[in-house]
Amino acid sequence: MRKLAKVPFVELADGRVQGVVSSGSDIARVYVSSVAAAGHGLSCSTNNNRPCGALHGPYPCKHISLMLAEATRQYGLPRVARYLRVEVEPDGALESALDPHHEPTPAATVFSRFLRHLSYLELPEVTEPVPELHWFGGTRAVD
Repeated sequence: MRKLAKVPFVELADGRVQGVVSSGSDIARVYVSSVAAAGHGLSCSTNNNRPCGALHGPYPCKHISLMLAEATRQYGLPRVARYLRVEVEPDGALESALDPHHEPTPAATVFSRFLRHLSYLELPEVTEPVPELHWFGGTRAVD
């Protein structure tokens, strides 16, 4: 079961596992967290680029841990491990397979994609195709 209230957005994109994680202390604050596939650089900051106070050196903060757990839940451990270029046993821990270091990255791109993702939830219900979602397959059977 996905935990959308805690990690509403996670993706494998731009050479990183990245996502948006809700703050545990402030309902109005979110963190943009990422782990780079090449080199396992860790980054975590608020959506306005204030660094996470719990991310120190090679130790992931809870936001990164929650984001990786959600990515594993959503995409499956084998796919996330392959994306991060690590080998993990089927019942192993993804974080222990990483060789992480702190590598700040801007949060704006990921946060912008998250906001775009949210905008699709506000679309009115229609039966015609939505031009922005044309890449989804049709619902009719092919003749």
